[in-house]
Order: sequence, then C-alpha cells, then structure tokens
Amino acid sequence: MSVRVLDEADVRRLLPVADCIEPMERALSALARNELYNPLRSVIRPPGAATLMGLMPSYRFGSDSLYALKAVCIAPGNAARGLDSHQGFVALFDGETGATRALLNAGALGAIRTAAVSAVATRLLARPGASRIAILGAGTQARSHLEAMRALFPDAEVTVWARTPGRASLLPGVRTAGSAREALAGAEVVVTATSAVEPIVERSWLAEGAHVNAVGSSIPTARELDAATMADAALYVDRRASTLAESGDYLLAAAEGAIGPEAIRGEIGELLIGAVEGRRSDRELTVFKSLGLAVEDLGAAEAVLERALAENAGVEVEL
Repeated sequence: MSVRVLDEADVRRLLPVADCIEPMERALSALARNELYNPLRSVIRPPGAATLMGLMPSYRFGSDSLYALKAVCIAPGNAARGLDSHQGFVALFDGETGATRALLNAGALGAIRTAAVSAVATRLLARPGASRIAILGAGTQARSHLEAMRALFPDAEVTVWARTPGRASLLPGVRTAGSAREALAGAEVVVTATSAVEPIVERSWLAEGAHVNAVGSSIPTARELDAATMADAALYVDRRASTLAESGDYLLAAAEGAIGPEAIRGEIGELLIGAVEGRRSDRELTVFKSLGLAVEDLGAAEAVLERALAENAGVEVEL
C-alpha cells in the first residue's frame, strides 16, 4: 500500500493560511449539514506526566467517503527546547477500503487550519474594514493568525503583546505593546493565542463593537477571557458539544453563574449556511470560541494532499 508522507515544510508550502480559508468554510458548512461525523476528542493524561496525547477522529459520508485521525502529543516544555508544543500527525484513510492514503505533519496543519477558521469567523462577524488588530501571544498560533488577519485586512495596524518580554517583537511588521490592556485599546479585531490559565482579557479593555477570536484555551481548566466578556458577548463556537465539554472559557464562566448553554448563539457552520443570525449591530461584542475540530483537520489535510499529488510533492512510501 502506497502512502504519501508530507512533512512540515511540505504542508506550509502547499497550503498557506489564505488558501485554507475556503476549505474550512466547506468543512464547517458540511458539518452543519450533518455530512461529516465529528466525535469529541479523546485526551490521554498519564498520572504525573507533564505531557498529554489527543486523538481526534472524523469521517465524511457520501460516495467520496474519507476518514481522518489526528494523533498529537502536547508538550508544554517544548518552547524552551525550540520545538513546537504540538507534535504528531494527521492520517487520511479511504472511507470505503480503509486504506491509508496520507500522513501529514500535524503541527503545521493545525496552525494553518486554526488560523483559517478564525479568518472565516472574523469575515462573518467582525465589522468590515478593521484598521486596528490586536494579537495576544507570540507563538506558533499567533504567527499563523497574523498571516490570517493580514489576508483579511492587509492595511490594518497589528499590535502584539506577549507575556515573555521580547517575543512580540519577533513577529514581522507589528507594533508591540507593554500590556494586554494596551494592545487591546481601540482594537476592532482581537486574537487571543496564549497558554494562559487565568483570564488575560477583561471586558472593560475591549472596544465597542470588537470581535474576539479566543483560540489559546482548549481545556476545561484554562481560559483567556473573563466571565464578564463571555456574558456580554454574542458567542459563536466551532461546535456546541465541544464547547460544553472542553472549553474553559465557557465552563469556568458558567461555573461562576455568568452564562449558560443559551449564551451560544450558534456554530460558525450554522452561520455559514444561514441557520443562525450573525452580528446584530455595530456596537455588539462578538466572540468566536475556537477549540479546533477533527473535521477541520480532514478538510485541510485533503486540500494539502490534492496539491501534493498534482505536484508530486512529499515522499511516497510502502506501508
């Protein structure tokens, strides 16, 4: 059985963030139409270990059926080693025969598809013509989101704040801020892409009518946004079930009595197909809580594989 293997460089070259926006629109729309199956991720946390493993399977129904599986290890200490904290692969399998079709670097694919999904949400929910963007964080996701936001707003001023001194200045062409509050001042579009456990955003720091992409927290015990922000916002998610089970931004605010399930106005896929309403006014605060879905990995991996086959990129091995 022949399998196409695509490394980090292959993935990044074949699928820039801007080119991934349309595949993510298709994937999220298909999920909203029940054309894709996306069970909750499984997380393996060995007692006492500093790392964890996540398993994210998905399936596409139809004549061109396809399975995808992301297996990724999260190693928080990798930043000090100069490595991405996410290490693993995404595998694609023929939906009829089960044959393995491709193995792709998960770190690069995850950074690209997550930023592209934020771009989809921003295009749907932010007020048009944003001129000031704030990014909190300066790691892998911050870099990919900088690419995504510039694809949408090429002339906007981007201000970056990072908790580690000097890291924000490593991102190209940005203004740096000395605090999160300073970075957020007047920002029309906000991206939070940190490993924070406690809130780094307070409601009073956000401009009227801002749109926030909350990306960094993806476990029940960590959050980036305070409860007041969650309570005041028109909240959109990638998937309700995932949010109710996995999102610390939601769960911790709910535990404080600030919000409940009714606070979720809709999924981004539902917004794409017209099943829910979007922003109601220019003054409304909108939040997209991103957790990352296996169907996004499926859609992005398939887009990479199509280009790889057209160019004969990557390495073909017998498995």
